[in-house]
Amino acid sequence: MSSLASPYTALVIGASGGIGAAFCERIEGDDACGRLLTLSRSMDGFDLCDEESVARAAGRIRGAVEHVDLLICATGALTIDGVGPEKTIRAIDQEAMRAQFDLNAIGPALVLKHFAGLLPRDRRAAIAFLSARVGSIGDNRLGGWISYRASKAALNQIVRTAAIEIGRSRPKALVIALHPGTVATGLSADYGAGHDRFSAPESAGKLLDVIDQRPASDSGAFLAYDGSRVDW
Repeated sequence: MSSLASPYTALVIGASGGIGAAFCERIEGDDACGRLLTLSRSMDGFDLCDEESVARAAGRIRGAVEHVDLLICATGALTIDGVGPEKTIRAIDQEAMRAQFDLNAIGPALVLKHFAGLLPRDRRAAIAFLSARVGSIGDNRLGGWISYRASKAALNQIVRTAAIEIGRSRPKALVIALHPGTVATGLSADYGAGHDRFSAPESAGKLLDVIDQRPASDSGAFLAYDGSRVDW
């Protein structure tokens, strides 16, 4: 990450997932990274859907480092508790929809609430959240997947709004939502047929390049793995 001051401190949330682990591997291999911190449910009990858990984790990080220069929230799920995406509005289930919003939108909002203050004020920093092209309202031509689409659209608005606020006190910060492409992980295993799929390391490498190359003036954008803008 040549755009960050060296040595930089990175934090990957969702580090045990397929793409989260790939982010960690790439960052660990970067000579400019001075310290990599990780959070995940399986490794340390971090619960994105529990604000007390998020707040406690932020407190631990704040006690361990002065700043976080790069924060990647590599969380999200298409199927939760065995319930996959709906094919029709008749299949909407209140609890399943609530679970999608808890994990894909509210959880990342809590990350912003409790972790944004760890960004340095006087130098470049970046926070990136994994979104999905199917969360684009303008690009939706197929319908279906209502809960997942809506939760990712909500995430995009959360990121956009937070970017404006964070930019007032940290004008060098980049806050973005990213579409990783169709990645060969458990999330896409049952739904990737007919689509080209990246390996997790390929996707993570492309997304890190996007983060590294985009200026702070692009904060609040929704960008794909190739750096192109995705419709809201």
